[in-house]
Amino acid sequence: MDDLIHYAIPGFVLLLLTEVVVTAVQQKDYYETRDTLSSLSMGIGNVIIGLLGKVIVYGAYALVYEYRLFTIDMTRWWAWVALFFADDFSYYWFHRISHSSRYFWASHVVHHSSQKYNLGTALRQTWTGNLSGAFVFWIWLPLLGFHPAAVLTMQSISLLYQFWIHTEYINRFPAFFEAVFNTPSHHRVHHGSDLKYLDKNHAGVLIIWDRLFGTFQQEEERPTYGLTKNIETHNPIRIAFHEWVDISRDVAKSGSFRRAIRYVFGPPGWSHDGSRKTTRQLREAEHNPQKP
Repeated sequence: MDDLIHYAIPGFVLLLLTEVVVTAVQQKDYYETRDTLSSLSMGIGNVIIGLLGKVIVYGAYALVYEYRLFTIDMTRWWAWVALFFADDFSYYWFHRISHSSRYFWASHVVHHSSQKYNLGTALRQTWTGNLSGAFVFWIWLPLLGFHPAAVLTMQSISLLYQFWIHTEYINRFPAFFEAVFNTPSHHRVHHGSDLKYLDKNHAGVLIIWDRLFGTFQQEEERPTYGLTKNIETHNPIRIAFHEWVDISRDVAKSGSFRRAIRYVFGPPGWSHDGSRKTTRQLREAEHNPQKP
């Protein structure tokens, strides 16, 4: 089965090179050589491992499709419109939970590990996402009656859209566009490690879900990109697996089954002894500072 992402790779590279040249001429600090090479390495690894991942995902979708509640005719225009909204809704919740459950964050953190924000960052993709079960957030679509191939196609379309919003070169669009669609401005917020920006703007294509479910944040000052505690490495292997390794270490020293479960599935930053903080705890500390 063809993957639209593979066909788009030459376009990705051309646009990335264009942004590199333009921003270099304008003496903007959007790119750093080692960082960009790391992002490209992660992207290449994602494509290679994704060949196996797509087989697993399509197999899971096909199995569920055998027990579908309806059969949706994908030759109808309305079926694709419905699938677009269903896919985007699924992506929002996948993305949001990837920031609130460490198990899914262990894969997604890869995409946030760069301290730069550019088209190269868009290619900094996980090697473990599908292998660790991220596709479960879309499993209801073939169960409902959308054909597995159509679901995978719409997922690819969503990822294609999200490539171009990884740029600082574009400021903002007219208000009506910013109100409905995910844009570079909205997604810069999502990549910010500043407390006000943490866990905001989880949109894929439509920003309406963030506005509806209370996770929208307008871009104000320029974000500080990266993680709240950066990993300080350009090694693709460490970038890909560092959080899985950290989870294993925390589980090994947890001391109880209950703590171990929370280290795996609890929010990123949770610790039984308070040595690390979750986003919620950081915000509570900011709003209610302890008196000396």
